[in-house]
Amino acid sequence: MNKKIKCNHRLEFTYSEEWKNLVGPKENIESWLLAELYKAFYNARKAKRGTNDEQRFENRLDANLLLLREEILDRSYKPKCGIAFIIHDPVMREIFAAPFRDRVIHHFLYNQVAEWWDRRLIHDCYSCRVGKGTLFGIKRFSHHMKSASKNFQKKTYVIKMDVQGYFMSLPRKKLYERVCWGLKRQFPYGGPKYQIIKFLWKQVIFDDPTRGVERRGNLKEWDILPKTKSLFAQPPGKGIVIGNLSSQLLSNIYLDQLDRFVKYDLGYKHYGRYVDDFYVMVTEEELTRAKRDIERIAMFLTTLELRMHPKKTKVQEIHRGMAFLGSVVYPGRTVPGPRVTKNYMKAAIEVESGIRGIDSLVSYMGLFKHLNARKTQKGIFKKVGWEYNI
Repeated sequence: MNKKIKCNHRLEFTYSEEWKNLVGPKENIESWLLAELYKAFYNARKAKRGTNDEQRFENRLDANLLLLREEILDRSYKPKCGIAFIIHDPVMREIFAAPFRDRVIHHFLYNQVAEWWDRRLIHDCYSCRVGKGTLFGIKRFSHHMKSASKNFQKKTYVIKMDVQGYFMSLPRKKLYERVCWGLKRQFPYGGPKYQIIKFLWKQVIFDDPTRGVERRGNLKEWDILPKTKSLFAQPPGKGIVIGNLSSQLLSNIYLDQLDRFVKYDLGYKHYGRYVDDFYVMVTEEELTRAKRDIERIAMFLTTLELRMHPKKTKVQEIHRGMAFLGSVVYPGRTVPGPRVTKNYMKAAIEVESGIRGIDSLVSYMGLFKHLNARKTQKGIFKKVGWEYNI
């Protein structure tokens, strides 16, 4: 037997008996929601502490979080207008920065569903996951190279593929359906938490970030930005912003379908993906079938309303090496890629010139520590005039 329990002004929660036994009265939901918003705030401010937007929010923290709670409970919450600008590092791309209040919501959603999705995602999905990332992805790429080739004894090939304009072409309706598919399994009894999270996902996914946005920087750069890299050029219902925590999670949620198709339907053991870059490794005997399956993968992507990049599919024998996540991986060794080396050099020069602080080099030094990059790093130090004693 289900009951309608009114909470606050307009939002009504449907309690099943099973759910009522789990969460108790509606007051527990109000307390839970406020506590989770506080947790999301502290997560969100880690990278934004000191910004004007964050400080304004924190100065009236209690009032702002209480207001967010009320907007969620009475279903009046809507994302606000942010700012847009273009960056060039590592490549030219468009960035939308959400207001801090909306970043709190992104972290709230991540906190509620990421753990469930993390258990479902395949091991070789590398981006936006605790304990994984670019370095983990590079190491797994190297592992698959060694495993597929039977310790480099068999001739083996890597096939690397890419989704064209992934974030810009994501279909919001299908994305929302996939999110709801996961929510129904995470919350099989439904209930208030399920309804709150579903409502917020709908607001985030279907929000049009181009509406009312403030563009900053050189506005002429949008004229030379490829249409496949700008939300301003996409048809209604297509695309999500790059950079938000919620977008990073959504990218994994949607392409979990691709991961399972390649690994389980097509049967490729040596497979991995970082956002929209993915690969398979096959022996020479498997290569003919794998080349045919490239078309099957491309057709599967069309069912997701996505498109394989026509110019970024590469088939290469592993001893020639393959670029992946800023590095070039060879059998038994991994070296930094040209772009990473160039950026490391630029950062070192700017540190020497006093433009940057030494902290800006830490990430590069940490990455190079795990690569076969002693000679490259020594050369960078020499050009800058530093003594190399690492």
